[in-house]
Amino acid sequence: MKHYDIIIVGSGAGGSTLAYQLSNSGKQILVIERGDFIPIEKENWDSEEVFVKNRYTTSERWLDKDNTEFQPGQHYNVGGNTKLYGAALFRMRENDFNEVKHYGGVSPKWPISYYDLKKYYLEAEKLYAVHGERGSDPTEPDEENPYLYPPLKHEPRIQQVFDELKASGLHPFPLPIGVNPDNKDKSSAPFILDRFDGFPDPTEHKADAHVNTLRLALQHENVELWTNTQVTKLFTNASGSEISKIEVLYNGELLTLTSDLVILSCGAINSAVLLLKSANDIYPSGLANSSGIVGRNYMFHNNSAMIALSTTPNDSKFGKTFGINDYYHKSDEFEFPLGHIQMLGKSDKTQISADSPVPAPGFTFDMMAKHAVDFWLASEDLPDPNNRITFENGKIKINYTPNNLKGHHLLMDKLKYNLEHSGNFSHFLPKNIYFGKDMPIGAVAHQNGTIRFGNDPKSSALDTFCRSHDIKNLFVVDGSFFVSSSAVNPALTIMAMALRVGDYIKNEILK
Repeated sequence: MKHYDIIIVGSGAGGSTLAYQLSNSGKQILVIERGDFIPIEKENWDSEEVFVKNRYTTSERWLDKDNTEFQPGQHYNVGGNTKLYGAALFRMRENDFNEVKHYGGVSPKWPISYYDLKKYYLEAEKLYAVHGERGSDPTEPDEENPYLYPPLKHEPRIQQVFDELKASGLHPFPLPIGVNPDNKDKSSAPFILDRFDGFPDPTEHKADAHVNTLRLALQHENVELWTNTQVTKLFTNASGSEISKIEVLYNGELLTLTSDLVILSCGAINSAVLLLKSANDIYPSGLANSSGIVGRNYMFHNNSAMIALSTTPNDSKFGKTFGINDYYHKSDEFEFPLGHIQMLGKSDKTQISADSPVPAPGFTFDMMAKHAVDFWLASEDLPDPNNRITFENGKIKINYTPNNLKGHHLLMDKLKYNLEHSGNFSHFLPKNIYFGKDMPIGAVAHQNGTIRFGNDPKSSALDTFCRSHDIKNLFVVDGSFFVSSSAVNPALTIMAMALRVGDYIKNEILK
């Protein structure tokens, strides 16, 4: 039975960033990843392989609320879902930490404020090489320091759309994108961001958890990584106050490990599932679940992708360079939040044909791709205890009913109106949720909320440093701790919290 000082389960945005933050502690740290490294291969940039054949997604079948099976867009590999994300790295808005009234209900107040995360947001932006322009986003929170890197340049067609929307009265701004700059010692030619959003990046220009933090952590002799290793169950001591051992499946063999600290960073769905699967006599409804909320309040945003077809061709390689937050808090006609708009990576005919059952009138899929400008719209879904993750008959089940959709539908109408009145767009095609295709529930890239943190052990499972109220050597550091989903991408908030928790562990626990 091998013993470690700290075991981190999962190598995504939370786990890898936390491993980096703890790597200089001198403690023996093991990072456990159930998948392997994504191989560098030509299929990395093949739309058919990535989006149609789902080459890099799990082959697991999950269940929806009607017990219908679906394949989730979940990635089990070193770096987690960040290996295929679009690297849009937003801070939550300052007001997102407060109670916010929506048309569909109330988004609850967080137990911490923006200022508790502010310095860690800045540290995470530097770690993940975020390119952006401070002061350009009308809703961005307070920050005196500029981004370390300037914003990515818009390609000509995207610049044209940007200028037309700005002239129409909106305030488009450069997206904060995590892109590793060229290493001049290795690169003899400029790089072009293509096959970036939704693809693995063999050039490693994408700032992901594996490249930007885990690799740095592994430079320390005290940090170890096990791949192809799945944690199957957690066990507590007799009183239930500590995790006493961890059961893992390693190369087909069941092994037992022990650790002074156990940190779950499996993602909001799988961290909740692992706690539920580990139920015992002390915690019959799941470990660390005396509150009864583990697995509940699952959120993943109200998301839509929209293709705007225009008479003007779009030759862009990388279109994901600006966003719009004019309707984040409200619009002139609607006093409640609508949400956030950002560009998507440039789609091709394979992606469009996979998501659109028939071509638009007068367009082939190839022509549609050549004229498409791609947008992503995200609005806040509200926490609902009945939207929950369970584990039934050996399968993960997501029982989810959408809510708070009014603002999201208005956001789509606003985007269409602004495009129609700002330039030469002539036709629009709604596109199914990215990765989800005909099954929106499978689009789990923004998963959060299943093991919420708070000050009251009766209504939260974790304290404000993501430590279990019930089990003192257990932390959960991924999107699980979110109290609300906000309407911006969750990755940077997970990374910032991992840095904050790492500081807490080093300064308050290890000492």
